[in-house]
Amino acid sequence: MDDAGFSGFNLNIAVVGLGLIGGSYAKALRDLNPQSICGIDRDPAVVREALEAGIIDRGGTAAADMLGDADLVILALYPREMLEFLKENSGFFKDGAVITDTCGIKRGIIDQVGEFLPENVDFVGGHPMAGKEKKGLKAADKDLFKGANYIVTPVETNRKENVELVERMAVAIGCRNVVSISPEEHDRVVSLTSHLPHAIAVSLMNSCTWSNDLGLFTGGSFKDATRVASINSTLWSQLFTLNSENLLEEIERFEESMGRIKQALVSEDKEALNDLFASASRNKKNMA
Repeated sequence: MDDAGFSGFNLNIAVVGLGLIGGSYAKALRDLNPQSICGIDRDPAVVREALEAGIIDRGGTAAADMLGDADLVILALYPREMLEFLKENSGFFKDGAVITDTCGIKRGIIDQVGEFLPENVDFVGGHPMAGKEKKGLKAADKDLFKGANYIVTPVETNRKENVELVERMAVAIGCRNVVSISPEEHDRVVSLTSHLPHAIAVSLMNSCTWSNDLGLFTGGSFKDATRVASINSTLWSQLFTLNSENLLEEIERFEESMGRIKQALVSEDKEALNDLFASASRNKKNMA
């Protein structure tokens, strides 16, 4: 694509995977008046639903029929499924196409993508920090990204204008902060800010020994801490295993932190507890 194509969003856009995230992209991008939006999904019923709702202009299950004129391709797939899709369809992308993803893991993905994608396309890693506990096209919302953070993970081979396109798209669909960092730094950061909280929520729910009427005794703190425990097991098992080294380090730090609270309780050290609480409050206030 020539530079003039990046002055606006008068592009042919393809969204691969019409679930919560992909459907929300398609809905949000509709407001940018692109030349066209096509949707690709393995479930023909989902494609029909998206067409009938006017979320996409055309769609299908065969990527080979859809990718040839797409200037921008957004991959809203689970990590392993995304790699399979790219391998199977690497020869169908338009010359000069910009490809971006939505995965919560980057280094391993980008390394593998570089092994089989042709040089005439540009893969720019992206990660919208947005979601819901619900999944599927019916849960898609054009406002899903409003006020969210968006991480872009450029590498040396990316063209500057293509990185800028993904960044501008993130702003245009409503993201509050758009940050560019390396794939390695991304994986380290999200192991703390995303993966560890999910691990804690799952562990907290699995440690419950009360009966099913526990909800009658819960307040805001318990609900907030366990909000993400209704987890998409297929997606999150992939994210955890693909980022296991970073996540294990964060789990160990968390265990050490919890151990300090435990030791203060064992020794009935109120001063130590006060110090731990005060430190946590300061850190929370200092968080951007």
